[in-house]
Amino acid sequence: MKKLLRKLVLGSLLITLLGGSAGAQSRVGTVDLRKVFDGYWKKKLADAALKERQADMDKEHASLVSDWKKAKEEYQTLLGSANDQTVSGEERDKRKQLAEGRFKQVKEMEETITQYERTARTTIEEQVRRMRENILAEIRSVLNAKAKSAGYTMVFDTAAESVSSTLVVVYTNNENDLTAAVLEQLNATAPPETPAAEEKQPEKKDSRKK
Repeated sequence: MKKLLRKLVLGSLLITLLGGSAGAQSRVGTVDLRKVFDGYWKKKLADAALKERQADMDKEHASLVSDWKKAKEEYQTLLGSANDQTVSGEERDKRKQLAEGRFKQVKEMEETITQYERTARTTIEEQVRRMRENILAEIRSVLNAKAKSAGYTMVFDTAAESVSSTLVVVYTNNENDLTAAVLEQLNATAPPETPAAEEKQPEKKDSRKK
């Protein structure tokens, strides 16, 4: 998300520099895009969906690992019995073949787990990317409409950071800030059961560590 926001901010700065004297006549607005993004009700629902999807994948992964551990233990048992000198050579050979077959199964299960982990990670990353792009598109649509209505020629994101991780907008008096208005419109269609944005409370000195 930071990369997308950074591109928007740098693009706006470039337009300002190239605008020359015309920039003096521009009306500039501001918005805390991070606050809008985190406070949008659809983002909360998307987070819940992602957590549920991740939980399902973790459950499936745990099942695969559990089966692998059992197969590995069975292989160790078969391998030990294949070296039992109290049984005939023919029986030892038979047990050895069984152990080799189980070893092959263990290796195949390891490959399955590795592939599952890779696929699960890609799936979650893709879902996060689509979620962010869709939500940012909706935010941008509302923001653009409000900026045009107010006569702003550009809007800067006060939460954006530069390549060196410093704030791009060092100071603003917030007179032309659109954060509250944009967030209010976006959340106007929120279902009644959707929780409001949570404010982070300062940690108490005597709070217990989790």
